[in-house]
Amino acid sequence: MKVFQGIEEFEKAVGVHLGYSDWHALSQDQIDLFADATGDHQWIHVDQEKAAQGPFGTTIAHGYLTLSLVPKLVGQVYRIEGLKMGINYGCDKVRFPSPVPVGSRVRAGVKLVSLIPGPSGVRAVARVSVEREGSDKPACVVETVTLLVP
Repeated sequence: MKVFQGIEEFEKAVGVHLGYSDWHALSQDQIDLFADATGDHQWIHVDQEKAAQGPFGTTIAHGYLTLSLVPKLVGQVYRIEGLKMGINYGCDKVRFPSPVPVGSRVRAGVKLVSLIPGPSGVRAVARVSVEREGSDKPACVVETVTLLVP
């Protein structure tokens, strides 16, 4: 994990790939809990028998489940010391280029794209690519925006 001592030091990392998170395995229990929490019980996610005959040969994680792992995974890549707080400000350009079959392991790679000063703090834009182990295509690519309050 990279630790930055304040926003000034973090600013020097604009354009730099900050590293990778640990691998995280997606279980059917996690997929089922996400389906229950969101009400999205589409068979490709929760019906193991039907999904075995479907296009992916097994159940797959919801795209939004993969996206919801981004804060956890990014939190393993870097942190900034000396902030009053960091707030999720939103996401830009979210894509799900490939499915995540149950049992897959994913990790996030993070590149700091920009820092944008504003009246409430600095907005940090990071490109996060969630990779699936053994796949050439990412499972999720998103630009996250975090408000950093000094």
